Amino acid sequence: MVKNNNKIIIAGPCAIESKKQFNDTIENIYHETDIIRCGAWKARTSPYSFAGRGENSLKWIQNVQKKFNVRCAIEIGTLNHLNLALEYNINTFWIGARTTCNPFTVEEISKKLKNKNVEIWIKNPIFPDIKLWIGAIERFKKNKKNTIKLIHRGFFLENSKKYRNQPRWDLLKIIRQEYPEIPIIHDPSHIAGNRELIYPICKKALEKKVDGLMIEVHNEPDNALSDSKQQLSPIQFKQLLISLGLK
Repeated sequence: MVKNNNKIIIAGPCAIESKKQFNDTIENIYHETDIIRCGAWKARTSPYSFAGRGENSLKWIQNVQKKFNVRCAIEIGTLNHLNLALEYNINTFWIGARTTCNPFTVEEISKKLKNKNVEIWIKNPIFPDIKLWIGAIERFKKNKKNTIKLIHRGFFLENSKKYRNQPRWDLLKIIRQEYPEIPIIHDPSHIAGNRELIYPICKKALEKKVDGLMIEVHNEPDNALSDSKQQLSPIQFKQLLISLGLK
């Protein structure tokens, strides 16, 4: 773990937009990061929104892993995503909030990973249904070779004004009690929806004894093709870690 702070630090761009953007971002943060988050495919509400570079990104991820000697994790939303990622020797994945809501897809992916030594992170479902989260977790717990982590990224509520997604700390407490042995990573970027709110959310999460943070970082966040308001620059990311006492 970075600087022996006992917290797992995961960081990287919301989406890989180009080889240069990806390399420039990682070059500036890998010393402060345990695992790089990489958006190869993005689940977007609109079909006209930027949805990632797909398989081309996997080649760049493979190169970054070798160049900087780092581990990279990607979101997988379909069995095809997983099959392609495995071909490029990627072995750390996360199930996105929308995918967690689909037991059919989760079941397919879990069966594919049954006998594989991989790490799988399971995000909370987009809606505050704790049973959906538990159902996804149980499907992967059956795979004895899989290492599991959970990601708390907040929940969509129509009346949420301050945050993009409500943290629902009460549900975080329930899932911790249900699975005390599984590390929980907190994703302040998707809760905040605004970089100005990331520090206080992180501080609150650390008070709740989360095991790590997953933060979106972009070399030019204001020009990002997705989630531009919530991404930090590499300098802002390093300042955040210092402010939180994690560097």
